[in-house]
Amino acid sequence: MKKKYFAMLLAGIMTTSLFAGCAQKKQTADSRFNPIKTDLKVGMVTDAGTIDDKSFNQGTWEGIVGSGANSKYLKPTGTTEADYLKEIANLYDAGYRFIVTPGFKFETAIFQAQDKHADAKFVLIDGNPHSGDYNPVVKENTVAIFFAEHESGFLAGLAASLQLKEGDFGFIGGMEIPAVQKFNWGFQQGVNYANANLGTKISLKEENIVYQGSFDNVAAGQQLAAQMYDRGVKAIFTAAGGVGVGAITEAKERAAGGQEVWIIGVDVDQYSEGLDEATGKSIILTSAMKYIDQAAYDMIKAETEGNFPGGQTLMFDAKNNGIGIPAENPNLSAETVATTNEIFGKIKSGEIVVASENDGTLVK
Repeated sequence: MKKKYFAMLLAGIMTTSLFAGCAQKKQTADSRFNPIKTDLKVGMVTDAGTIDDKSFNQGTWEGIVGSGANSKYLKPTGTTEADYLKEIANLYDAGYRFIVTPGFKFETAIFQAQDKHADAKFVLIDGNPHSGDYNPVVKENTVAIFFAEHESGFLAGLAASLQLKEGDFGFIGGMEIPAVQKFNWGFQQGVNYANANLGTKISLKEENIVYQGSFDNVAAGQQLAAQMYDRGVKAIFTAAGGVGVGAITEAKERAAGGQEVWIIGVDVDQYSEGLDEATGKSIILTSAMKYIDQAAYDMIKAETEGNFPGGQTLMFDAKNNGIGIPAENPNLSAETVATTNEIFGKIKSGEIVVASENDGTLVK
């Protein structure tokens, strides 16, 4: 019954946050979700970065808050397995028996927690519990969630290429982990598709493909962006959490000085983060989105309805509208949106297949 339920849920997911072209105004998490009537206490342990990182942590938290559940988050003092287990235990002891953890770094901690706290429920986003051997062990009190970042990156690369037509692009990743790599590989495929089929002339040079190595070094992100812009890069795709925040800061400063530079956001719609209040314009061209907030919300809702998909690994992709670019793209033309929407449909149908792994033709 649970599998049937979640096949239906995933098929209909994101009805309030569909892909570009919808005649829907941009909404905040509070208005986008219907609060659930529940006494469930939902806890979250943050990954590297902060709860307001404008990215992965924040997106997860907004989905939890949007549920209306009694919620609390804890930020560990470090990012080791022991640090995570300590905060999970603190939440558990405080009565939070539904715990959401965003990021692959929680994999071994959740592997232990799902047995140690067997009467709790765990949602692990972007990872599978394992003992350190990478063999997934998803117990009945745990659900693992993944996203097709390569498809989201493809759409963002395609849309950005169509809008800017020509010039150099760049990519700044955080840690070189599978989710970030897939964003990079999908982005490059989207650029290549536009060049090969839609008349664009965008280049991605090896020197402009960089993994910074963390998700919280804001200063390093600003420095890397400055170096790329100085080399003539027009738009940078950032899949790097707080590192990306630094890149956004650099782009805003340059735009305020009259330079045309762009950032392509990640995970959530980062348009507002790139907004200059004086001009009312944003340097966020578009964003490669994973509907993390919706995933967190849906797991809480499923638990309150007795349909928690324990023991399962779920994939949120184009087919179930689990990824996309923002419904509103003020910096994209109607023509760009229409073409991107058409290509999105081809990905959904399987006519276009975006590779999730580097076949050797892409810059690593």
